[in-house]
Amino acid sequence: MTQEKSNPSATLGGFNTLPGQGSHLPFDAPPSASIAGRKLSESTHERRKAVPHLRDDAPNVLIVMLDDAGFAHPDTFGGEIHTPTLTRLAGSGITYNAFHNCGVCSPTRASLLTGRNAHRVGYGHISEYATDWDGYVGVIPKSAGTMAEVLGAWGYNTAAFGKWHNTPANLTTQMGPFDRWPTGHGFNHFYGFLGGESSQYEPRLVENTTLIEPPRDEGYHLSEDMADKACGWLRRHRAITPDKPFLMYWAPGAVHGPHHVFKEWTDKYKGKFDDGWDAYRERAFARQKEMGWIPETAELTPRPETLASWDSIPEAERPFQRRLMEVYAGFLEHTDAQIGKVVDELEQLGLRDNTLVFFVFSDNGGSAEGQNGTVVELLAQNRISTKISQHLELLEGLGGLDALGGRKTDNMYHAGWAWAGSTPFQSTKLIAAHFGGTRTPLVVSWPRGIRPDTTPRSQFHHVNDIAPTLYDILGITPPVELNGVRQDSLDGISMAYTFAHPQAEGRKGVQYFEVAGSRMVHHDGWTAGVFGPRIPWVAGAAPGLATWDPDNDVWELYHVAKDYAQAHDLAQAQPARLAQMKEMFAVQAGINHVYPLGAIYHLTLKPQHRIAPRHTSWHFSGDITRIPENCAPNIKTRSHTATVDATLGERASGVLFALGGFNGGICLYLVDGHLAYEYNMLGMYRFKARSPARIAAGRHAIDVEFTMSDGTAPQRPAHAVLRVDGAQVAACDIGVTVTAIFSACETFDVGCDLGSPVAAEYFDRAPFGFDGQIHDVWLRYAEAQS
Repeated sequence: MTQEKSNPSATLGGFNTLPGQGSHLPFDAPPSASIAGRKLSESTHERRKAVPHLRDDAPNVLIVMLDDAGFAHPDTFGGEIHTPTLTRLAGSGITYNAFHNCGVCSPTRASLLTGRNAHRVGYGHISEYATDWDGYVGVIPKSAGTMAEVLGAWGYNTAAFGKWHNTPANLTTQMGPFDRWPTGHGFNHFYGFLGGESSQYEPRLVENTTLIEPPRDEGYHLSEDMADKACGWLRRHRAITPDKPFLMYWAPGAVHGPHHVFKEWTDKYKGKFDDGWDAYRERAFARQKEMGWIPETAELTPRPETLASWDSIPEAERPFQRRLMEVYAGFLEHTDAQIGKVVDELEQLGLRDNTLVFFVFSDNGGSAEGQNGTVVELLAQNRISTKISQHLELLEGLGGLDALGGRKTDNMYHAGWAWAGSTPFQSTKLIAAHFGGTRTPLVVSWPRGIRPDTTPRSQFHHVNDIAPTLYDILGITPPVELNGVRQDSLDGISMAYTFAHPQAEGRKGVQYFEVAGSRMVHHDGWTAGVFGPRIPWVAGAAPGLATWDPDNDVWELYHVAKDYAQAHDLAQAQPARLAQMKEMFAVQAGINHVYPLGAIYHLTLKPQHRIAPRHTSWHFSGDITRIPENCAPNIKTRSHTATVDATLGERASGVLFALGGFNGGICLYLVDGHLAYEYNMLGMYRFKARSPARIAAGRHAIDVEFTMSDGTAPQRPAHAVLRVDGAQVAACDIGVTVTAIFSACETFDVGCDLGSPVAAEYFDRAPFGFDGQIHDVWLRYAEAQS
């Protein structure tokens, strides 16, 4: 299907320069100005003729990127999880086995969208860990226009679906500002969520700049919803603007934790992983070689000493560990099936032949953040160590192993499965020194433009190369100015030279990587790197982090042109080369705002310094909902009083206010007239207070006084007292408090509990709206009362 392309004008497209020419000349430039050797006449018609057009057969673009998927998980490339859509696209295109991400979510997304290095565009780590240092502010500057902005200026329709994770965490409320949301970065349409993760059953959804609620339907799943919405958008695009090409960015929350998928998908893998992660790794490695996916000379790297072997897992715990992997596998196959729906829709609409698909299999390596296997994944983010026996006991109350993957668990698999999914490499997500954290399969398919070829491309490339590749294919010179802002240069290069030439010599220059002090630099077939101060798969705080000195780090050196999996450290054998590579990293780190190394650890050591509102007192009416946790009052680790002015009916019921969800949160509510409070410490402990007598009908002042114990230690105890009209009606000791956050996606709500409900008592009645009237909720920190 041939599409006729419109010619974008500088004004309508948002450019203040002439697209494709790299010129500062606006349309009202003097007639003596020249472009590409030609003079602009005074005639408007003549001047417009000088503006370059997209070629008539410019392709549509679909970019798919999964989350937290391992290099050796898909059966397309030697793993054991069925990914027929990935296989189908690979069979109709070309593949890359030396393609790289940034090792963690937000940075990879920022780099992909802008064509620039992550720290250089403010994303040295995830949005929630933003700090004041230039490379870590969590804000993509307007001087780093996204591919959506550039292609939109050339006449493309643009849409994004799924996980965004590139809006500053303190700018994600319904009050904006919205210039940092997807629609402020060039996407005409957005449907998904703004944060780092979300429940697949109760996602905190946004459509463009409007907060919306998913249906409370047992058959609802976010990935399926995303596929349906994307297909609907494609149909509208073809029906209304068939003369335009499109750019679609489809990036699901899957398969990031929590691992949520329906039981029928999980059950497909019963018994498939019974012999554990060590055996999986051996099988995957053998298949990778048999398929020609990795070089015959590649070596399988050993399991790190700090990671448990399968043999060391007690027999009583193995069913739990197996089921966690079965859930993950079902989740991945289910996600692949949703991508298949989008590809099917392209074919049915006659658009597939001229759609260029980039399938970036993951934004980082497999995630070890589940650590020893968990029912509540945020325990790791809070640096809280638990025993598997605690998880098994919790599961028994939720329905046993079959509860995994459902609405009442936020499960993630054991780090051993993430490591196995990184075969043949060392390490996992969050380690920038090893390919297990940064290398991901890439498939590029464009039936009209690329001849299918089964030979893997082994040139070293990076997500920052995708935007330049698009511009190269389309004949677009990146703008010098965009929307009135002078643009920074790109860091990526075009990969188009590899499309028809699998053995072409790689053209990528120096590329650095850095995540929380773990770092690496690649140049000319060599890598030099440092593992870093924290081991992702080890629970609890990193020992020695407070005294960590990057100058004392031990560096590793690998000749990856010959040593595909970084199996042989040559640091001792080649000190001169290592010194040269270290200097190369230092130069790149300086240019790209990487320093100070490990900037995010300031927040790890002092979680009270995370992004948070500056207010010390709030007034909320009864209709205020969906305030993200990072933007909400801190009622979990700071002494405060909340006064609810409300009129109750007889035997009043409903939520007065709530923060968080079923696997971590706080709520104040009434049931049949009884006042109740719960501090849900990440599902592991639920501390409750309840009035023995019903609260009489009428208008009352209901107080919750929450007092943290003295000191600064994380997880220290607290005490909560409930009062009605000044008289105490209940109290409870809170034995342990959360370190930092309850969730990455849940919110603060007044008058109901949207999303995942905090308390089991009203789980089946959620959102459990209050049946009286809330006149005011006055919440103030204890310090503000003095």
